Amino acid sequence: MNNDPLANAMSKIVNYERIGRDSVQLYPVGLLAKRVLEILNKHGYVGVFEERDTTRGSVLKVPLLGTINNAGVIKPRFAVQTDAFEKYEKRFLPAQGVGVIIISTSKGLMTLDEAKKENVGGRLIAYCY
Repeated sequence: MNNDPLANAMSKIVNYERIGRDSVQLYPVGLLAKRVLEILNKHGYVGVFEERDTTRGSVLKVPLLGTINNAGVIKPRFAVQTDAFEKYEKRFLPAQGVGVIIISTSKGLMTLDEAKKENVGGRLIAYCY
């Protein structure tokens, strides 16, 4: 049994990216994993994914573009206020302006940069660069 489907999906994406595969099939997937993949798609880390329903649940086929160096989830899910964003950028990203940190806010999932513009805090979910 999987304890964290999002963590399993992110590690599978990184592993398949490192060995040079062009796509990966993810299962089981939840709504959180789909939203994170949509954000990664928007920022050019993965291609447009397709969802297929099977008898055991839905399967996502995610095309890999070869642009991911590292990705993962952030555990524990730290609560972050707007004045502490820079601290976590330094901790999880290699340099300023490189990569994205995904945060769950009261306005939905968004990147840390979008949360700065909206001036909202939230909980850290994942990172990718």
